[in-house]
Amino acid sequence: MRPAILLLALLLSLFLPSSAQNCASDQTFSNNRLYARCSSLGRLSATLHWTYHPSNGTADIAYRATQDSSNFVAWGINPNGTGMIGTNAFFAFHDSGGAVKVITYILPSYTPSVSNSSLSFNVYSREAEYSNGAYTIYATVALPSNKTTLNTAWQAGQVSGGVPVGHATSGDNILSKGSTNLLSGESSENGGGNSRLHRKNIHGVLNAVSWGVLMPLGAIIARYLRVFKSADPAWFYLHVACQCSAYIIGVSGWGLGLKLGSESKGITYHSHRVIGIALFCLATLQVFALLLRPNKDNKYRMYWNVYHHLVGYSVIVLSVVNIFKGFDILDPAKKWKHAYIAIIATLGGVALVLEAVTWAIVLKRKSRSPEKFEYGTNGYGGRQHQGA
Repeated sequence: MRPAILLLALLLSLFLPSSAQNCASDQTFSNNRLYARCSSLGRLSATLHWTYHPSNGTADIAYRATQDSSNFVAWGINPNGTGMIGTNAFFAFHDSGGAVKVITYILPSYTPSVSNSSLSFNVYSREAEYSNGAYTIYATVALPSNKTTLNTAWQAGQVSGGVPVGHATSGDNILSKGSTNLLSGESSENGGGNSRLHRKNIHGVLNAVSWGVLMPLGAIIARYLRVFKSADPAWFYLHVACQCSAYIIGVSGWGLGLKLGSESKGITYHSHRVIGIALFCLATLQVFALLLRPNKDNKYRMYWNVYHHLVGYSVIVLSVVNIFKGFDILDPAKKWKHAYIAIIATLGGVALVLEAVTWAIVLKRKSRSPEKFEYGTNGYGGRQHQGA
């Protein structure tokens, strides 16, 4: 059980606020600018970097977003609400002469006519640059009412005639808002304490532990421990406990995934979703198959075993594939993906060693008794591994 315990210990920390959520530590800035904290904003390939100065209530800001040079990017603070309306924004884009320009503007509606204007708080400096496929907006601002938790919004869209003209009204473009605590570094999407990113992390942890660890662990128990007479019938109950726990936890994660999907209008991770639904259906069939398991002497037991193995191994393979797709979607710090790879590699290594050991045991027994033999109270003969 150590791999499962290790994964829980490592991944449960994703439940807790992070001072730098998936913020690339290797990002550098012109003029050797350095920032104390940073956070991935989760949408539109954007990150926010800042240094807070409590002595005078100001903050040095660097907003960076990957975007085509023909488009604009924007980031701003909403002093009195959440979302786009009322946001005091910085826009960066290439003007008609090809130079990178930064302007400030208070957004009165969803379809503003953008022109340079003052913000409701002091801006001591502002500039922008475009490099390596990304815009970066630099600014030093006086924090509105000296607040250290800011409601923010960011955007990307089209430029025409050297001025920003609009952006998409679906997907990430309408969900790019949240809050950032300059002291703790905690960021949440959509401005809520129960952040969407937090729930995504929970979804990922539940599914990684259930489908990605407990399910293959249960299969290893069933395939190898039953060879050892001293483990009979304990292996059978351990196998059932692992698989049932995996199913219950996995369905919880699956349900949360459906909830997150329903809240993400215009955003669908098609392959991740399809595989997730397939996993739920196959795993549910496995659970019901336990209720229909024929007696070991039943002539249909062999067909049930084939079905049980095919569906079980399909669930494991699809689970691992979908977990890696989930890592690509969540894009957490690399250490979490590496931790899961280490756990899966450990399980695989244990399986290979047990494969060799159990084959040796079975062949030795068979050489002593060439006729058909059985071991275990659940009726598993020879090396046929006829399933639980």
